[in-house]
Amino acid sequence: MSLLSVRDVKASYGKVLALHGVSLTVARGELVCLVGANGAGKSTLMKVIMGLVPAATGSVEFAGRALLGMRTHEIARLGIAYVPEGRGTLRELSVRENLRLGAFSRRWDAQTREDLELALERFPILAERIHQTAGTLSGGEQQMLVIARALMSRPQVMLLDEPSLGLAPRVAGHIFEIITALNEQGVAILLVEQCPCRLAARQTRLCDRAWPHCSGRREFVQEQARHRGLSRRLHRGAVNALKPPCIGFLAMPPALVLSIACKELV
Repeated sequence: MSLLSVRDVKASYGKVLALHGVSLTVARGELVCLVGANGAGKSTLMKVIMGLVPAATGSVEFAGRALLGMRTHEIARLGIAYVPEGRGTLRELSVRENLRLGAFSRRWDAQTREDLELALERFPILAERIHQTAGTLSGGEQQMLVIARALMSRPQVMLLDEPSLGLAPRVAGHIFEIITALNEQGVAILLVEQCPCRLAARQTRLCDRAWPHCSGRREFVQEQARHRGLSRRLHRGAVNALKPPCIGFLAMPPALVLSIACKELV
């Protein structure tokens, strides 16, 4: 049974239709990637899930409960954490204050303090910067902060909108390692990325399934399993040889690029 389910969702900004009947699912403990170009509606879909953009039609369910019509803070309390594009740290507040705000829906008790200590163990650099204001952190450190802040709510599902945006390849790779580790610990993740080569330029596969998304529609890609053997051979030789990896991967079919990064292409 799916933990998060989106069915035939349509949404618009005024007269401009941004989502044309999108459907996807995320199961418990699964890491699903939604990949598409800028303006394809990926961020809009996440905002619909979180109640930030109203859906015209369709349904969104979390653990069997309908989300459409609920307020964002009510959705967050159910166990969904949202890390928006552009990080969204509270720049004037300290690292510690940002982390504490992540637990806004919980009582500040011994368990919450324990989760704060766990977050600092997961992200040692944040422990070193605990009293600094968030605005003085580097881009990679700010991305770690917003992920750690989201974890303070003890989510069952995390929505991550382009966590590698604006980061150097090496830093982005470290962020993806953190995301993979969180997923292995049982957190289901819906990850949005604009460039599939960011997912492919890794030594191990990042996600369980990838959903190509184009012009407000979730596109079905037919070529998948037949490219698997070839994609593994290309991956081993291409990633380290090309600077940046995107140059080589852009010449491949989208299905081939994504098959490097995931176990199943939907």
